[in-house]
Formats: sequence, C-alpha cells, structure tokens
Amino acid sequence: MAETSWWNAARHADRRPMLLARNRIQAGLRRWFDDQGFTETDPCALQISPGNETHLHAFAAEAIDNDGGMRRLYLHTSPEFALKKLLAAGEEKIFAFAHVWRNRERGARHSPEFVMLEWYRTHESYEVLMQDCAAFLALAARAAGSPLLRRGDLTCDPFLAPERLSVCEAFMKYAGVDLLATMDDNGVPDAEKLRPQLHAKGMRTAPDDTWSDMMSRVLTADVEPRLGHGRATILDRYPAHEAALARRCPDDPRLAERFELYACGVELANGFGELTDPVEQRARFIAEMDEKERIYGERYPLDEDFLSALADMPLAAGIALGFDRLVMLATGAPKIDDIIWAPAG
Repeated sequence: MAETSWWNAARHADRRPMLLARNRIQAGLRRWFDDQGFTETDPCALQISPGNETHLHAFAAEAIDNDGGMRRLYLHTSPEFALKKLLAAGEEKIFAFAHVWRNRERGARHSPEFVMLEWYRTHESYEVLMQDCAAFLALAARAAGSPLLRRGDLTCDPFLAPERLSVCEAFMKYAGVDLLATMDDNGVPDAEKLRPQLHAKGMRTAPDDTWSDMMSRVLTADVEPRLGHGRATILDRYPAHEAALARRCPDDPRLAERFELYACGVELANGFGELTDPVEQRARFIAEMDEKERIYGERYPLDEDFLSALADMPLAAGIALGFDRLVMLATGAPKIDDIIWAPAG
C-alpha cells in the first residue's frame, strides 16, 4: 500500500509536533549564535563549482545569459566555498542555515535537498567546535522536550560530555585494523598494506579497491555503528589522505585536523581546522576530480575565486552539521521526511 502523502491532513497532524520542535531548535540555535557574537549569512545556492569531493554528486542547472548564451552552474552541496570567501573578506564569526542539494542520496536519513548548518570561527582551534557541538546536542534536546536523543532502540544522552576517539584508535578498537601501519611518514596510504588486514577479518575486497574504498568499508561496517551510544562520540584526527579541506596535524603529518560528531550511530557533523594553502588545496581538488572521473566518468570545475581567496583567508575552524538529522534524533523521528515541512519530491 502506498504511503500517505505528506500533505494528507491526518499525516500532517502526526508530523506537526516534530515540525514545531524543528522550529524551536532552529530558533534556539540562532539565539545561541547571536549570544556568541556570530553573524548570520545567506549564501546563494547557484555556484560555479558544487564542491570537489569524489563521492559528492551535484544537481546541475543551465544558466541563460542576457545575450542568450548558456553556461552550466550547480546547486551547491555545501555553502563552504562562499563562507570561506566571506572569511577572506574580513568576517570573523559567521554561520548559515543553508539549503543544499546532493544527488544520488535518498533514504531514511538522506534527502536530495536538506538544511546544513555551517559555522566558522577565525583564529581559534578546531577543538572549540567540539564544545559547540556538545552545546547544540543539549540545546536540541531541551527544545524538543526530550531527555535523550533517539534512533529506534538506540539512545544517546545529550547532556553528557562526548567521548573523543581518534580514527586510528577507533579502527583498532572496533575493527582490529591498524591504519597507521598502512601509511608512510607523509600519510601516503598503501592499499596493499591494508588489504590483508581486511582479509584477515573475513572482509572481501576487489582487485581495484583503493585504500580509501577499503577504509570506507571498514568505517561503515565496523566503526560507525558503534559510535554515539550512551553519549556522543567525536571521531577525531582523520588520516590526511581523507582530509578533504582540513590542514594536517602539527604533531603528525599523517593525520589531519578533522573530526566527525556521532550520536546513536548517526554522523551529524564534519569539522576541520581549515586548510588555507591554495597550492595544496588545488592539488587535493585535482586528485579528487581525477578519482571522480575514474569512477563516475565526470568531474566538476574548480572554483578559481575560492582558491584565490584562500591566500587571504585567516586561520579558521569550520564545521557543517546536518540540521535535519539533529532534529530527527531530538524528536525520535524515524525518517528525515517526517521533520521537513514540505519534503522534496
């Protein structure tokens, strides 16, 4: 039997308490940012580049210029490039509730259009973002009137300090995999050093699996499901090869200042000590797009203005949080569409 449409009056009546909780959580977060001296921004969604990560898939649009000429633009997968340009322009503490679009993503916790809460602090360590995240978990629970975050039978106490665990520690603890042994001193990974560790634990690999493919498989199967039970988990110090837009750790170049926040086994946020070296960033983008073209047969353009702006961007810490997922856990909603006012088709 087909599911009742979200605009059915009876179904809307069931969803409405969760939607009102969503509004209270968003209003509470705005007050928090205002109290902390942040400025709210509202970046446009149409961009030259939607982002340059291998497995992110964008929605494309054809722009018609005044002379009738056409050029391709994209709906952004994150407001990151625009917000970092604002940091280069002189803003110091900014945030945005941005609608973002990601193709090939649809499921109980995925919507092709969703709201990303992204915020940046200049001249501060990325560790302060961890404190922000802990505050937001408690704020969301209070606004929803819930003592716990929930996903099915799993719970997480939002008022407890999150545990902090490095990626390498988590892989050893939950999967028996020694990631550090598969990287050289500069963090360059070796797939053939990781492959036998997966075979030893009974996990199959394909001959063309990259190091990143295998790492992601272990993360998804063995590590993520065990994070954020009882209290939130901060999964910290990612391998530099998986650093995306994060700078390397000063005490170990194999690792990067990147962390993810988990509650009830759900990834909620992805934070960085931001990379500000345009040369290294360009090299990372090109490598990501080469891999995207190898796997999917397409690549996205680089935002040259963004790369230029990095040279003027101060040291900063930045993070993106899936606002809809936070609302889901605070209300116990089983599906993301339950807490979106008018879900995407």
